Amino acid sequence: MTNPKEITIAQPAPRRLPCSRCGTEFGCDLSGNCWCAEETAKLPMPVKGEDCLCRECLRKAAVRSPDGAQA
Repeated sequence: MTNPKEITIAQPAPRRLPCSRCGTEFGCDLSGNCWCAEETAKLPMPVKGEDCLCRECLRKAAVRSPDGAQA
C-alpha cells in the first residue's frame, strides 16, 4: 500500500509564450507564482487579442500608462 505522505504531485511546467508586444519568449507559471507578481507595476488585464507581456514590455507599458503608475 502507498503511504499518502510519500505521494508527490507534479507541478505543471511554466508555459512558454511569446510577448504580445515584442515576441520575446518567456515563462508564465500558471500556479499563480508568476514573475509578474513581483513587479511593482500593476496594469489592467491585457486588451482583447493580447496575452501576457515580457518583463521589459510590462515595465515600458507601466511608464506610459496612467493606470500602471509605479508604486
